[in-house]
Amino acid sequence: MSQEQAIKIEALNKSFGKGDAFVDVIQDASFTINKGELVALVAPSGAGKTTLLMMLGCVDAPTSGTIWLGEEKVYDNKWLTKETRKIRREKIGFIFQAHYLIPFLNIIDNLRLLPQANKTDDKQSKAKARELLKYFDIAEKEKAMPSQLSGGQNQRVAIARALMNDPEIILADEPTAALDMARSIDVVKMLKKIASEQDVAIIMVTHDERMLKYCDRVMKIENKGIVFDDEHTTKIL
Repeated sequence: MSQEQAIKIEALNKSFGKGDAFVDVIQDASFTINKGELVALVAPSGAGKTTLLMMLGCVDAPTSGTIWLGEEKVYDNKWLTKETRKIRREKIGFIFQAHYLIPFLNIIDNLRLLPQANKTDDKQSKAKARELLKYFDIAEKEKAMPSQLSGGQNQRVAIARALMNDPEIILADEPTAALDMARSIDVVKMLKKIASEQDVAIIMVTHDERMLKYCDRVMKIENKGIVFDDEHTTKIL
């Protein structure tokens, strides 16, 4: 595992509303996650898990604090660039509960959407897509439509899509919620392999404590703060 930081947070706060409607969600959060780590994010519903991911993904602005992505400081009580969309396209991959594949595009064309947005050469993007489909053992499905794949296969495609921009960070919001136990374990092991082999930092929101033993660390939101609880993790090779 690399000791090179992928995400560093200092004194991060997030609140909503004013007056009687004021709500603190995250208070004074500070932590560092290194490249190569798979970190589980666990908290009760409504505790701020998705809000935290959206701040780390440069989608939603914190109320105050500091965020580094890699060695670049991107937020210091305000966004330090107007190009947060560019940061997302170049540094971050997203995986969600649902695969959100475009139903009228075949698998390889679904993967090529992000490179097209980044104006990557078509030949290069096709080669990258095929490399990833081979990596996930679904190379023969490149011309298939999402409706022709199983739920587990579609989620593999969604994970492949998150890797198309060679991200330093992947944010996964309950990627196994729609899968059965066997497929859930398959997906989490896959994420662990990606973190290790591709030197990517992955934060995975999960409600399933059975998945925690496959992770390097467990991060919890408790009393609006961030704590780490590693007693649930066991190194599984």
